[in-house]
Amino acid sequence: MGDETCAGPGRDAAAPAAREVIELLEVLWNTGRELTSPAPVSSSQLRVLYILDRDRPVNLRALGEELGSAPSSASRMCDRLDALGYIERPAGTADRRERELRLSARGREHLEDLRARREAALLDVIDAMPPAQRAALAAGLGGFRRAVEASAAAEKCLRWRGRRSSHRSAGGSPGLPGARPAGTRERS
Repeated sequence: MGDETCAGPGRDAAAPAAREVIELLEVLWNTGRELTSPAPVSSSQLRVLYILDRDRPVNLRALGEELGSAPSSASRMCDRLDALGYIERPAGTADRRERELRLSARGREHLEDLRARREAALLDVIDAMPPAQRAALAAGLGGFRRAVEASAAAEKCLRWRGRRSSHRSAGGSPGLPGARPAGTRERS
């Protein structure tokens, strides 16, 4: 069963074809981006907006982990997005010393506008495809998304297991990530 996902017909041709499509999409996205976007953001900043749209609210530490970057780098990206009015940083509900990062109404509008423009550009291209190719594209992209989600879920599970092991060695409970012995406080 594992062999069909690791090797097989079309595997070696799929990666270069996907890379070419990604490159075409990057050109398509960027062609009108500067002209139509009121405040263009970098691809890293856009990723922050996507994360905040999906996982809200998030603290700076969790955002840095998700991005795979140092908190100082994540903080600088958030400074720029805050200056644009795309995010909000209210005091945390659990710990008032910690800031929660949230997408603002303006940030949500920016993402909605960007997604609408991208979808319109895609529809222009998809309209030129025969119906059978459209169906094949939808099926292929659905399979690709499921594989990415499964891969991401596996990676998160491995990261969680790593944190769980480190909590165990620090005196945490083996069954509860982050559990601490009674009477101890978590450090920030």
